[in-house]
Amino acid sequence: MTEDTSSHEVLIITGMSGAGRSTVGNALEDLGWYVVDNLPPQMLRPLVELAGRAGSTLPRIAAVVDVRGGKLFSDLEQAVVSLRESASVRVLFLEATDAALVRRFEQVRRPHPLQGDGTLLDGIGAERQRMLSMRESSDMIIDTSDLNIHQLATTISETFATAQAPGLHLTLLSFGFKYGLPADADLVADMRFLPNPFWVPALRGLTGLDPEVSNYVLTQEGAEEFVDSYAHALEPVFAGYQRENKRHATIAIGCTGGKHRSVAVVEKLAGILRRQPGVAVSIKHRDLGRE
Repeated sequence: MTEDTSSHEVLIITGMSGAGRSTVGNALEDLGWYVVDNLPPQMLRPLVELAGRAGSTLPRIAAVVDVRGGKLFSDLEQAVVSLRESASVRVLFLEATDAALVRRFEQVRRPHPLQGDGTLLDGIGAERQRMLSMRESSDMIIDTSDLNIHQLATTISETFATAQAPGLHLTLLSFGFKYGLPADADLVADMRFLPNPFWVPALRGLTGLDPEVSNYVLTQEGAEEFVDSYAHALEPVFAGYQRENKRHATIAIGCTGGKHRSVAVVEKLAGILRRQPGVAVSIKHRDLGRE
């Protein structure tokens, strides 16, 4: 049975060692691509066929293929030609000057994969020669010589992001201060300025997910004003995150026990922030199930 791979987008990432292949792979993963590193060229077709069987769950596949594969790398060009008969395939070649590559290898104190008993420049020269024909047949070439990892990630995001892909994945997290601050929070807000429903007998056993508690919390003086003002204040923060290529952020909203005020405010705030373009919002209530 032949799998339908015509609707799948396949990107092959190759180029010079030290030119930023790992950074590119990470940036693509943040955009929702399925990325495989150090894949032998002979495994490209099985990977694409597997994606065909997975259907729409793996629509965009990226494979990093480079000289780490040794003699297997020589089959890359033929593998690309073959794949293009049945799938949408592009090749991205990452380039950098000898000086930039030497500097990067010296910073990480690792030998070049083709260096052997020679110098770094010997390895770089050998790789450049081996990569020559692949470079000439590539669809895109990015010179990373003057780019740091953040600038390269931004370049990839701007090049491969789709209109449907959110620029920022935001987690809104409710928590209780009595159980400790969330270690992974980027921003923290404190709802203990609002009256605690815990002291209302009819509300004590409920949570911020119940309409009775939510109405009680959000109708308190200053509650709606805080939510609206905080949402507005976050707009330049989110824009800055995206400019700096920060694709994931966590905003923690706390109260004493993490069951009433913080939960109600997180739910309300999420409804507002979901209307912001380029932001995908998920909710997590960390301490809701605690006694």
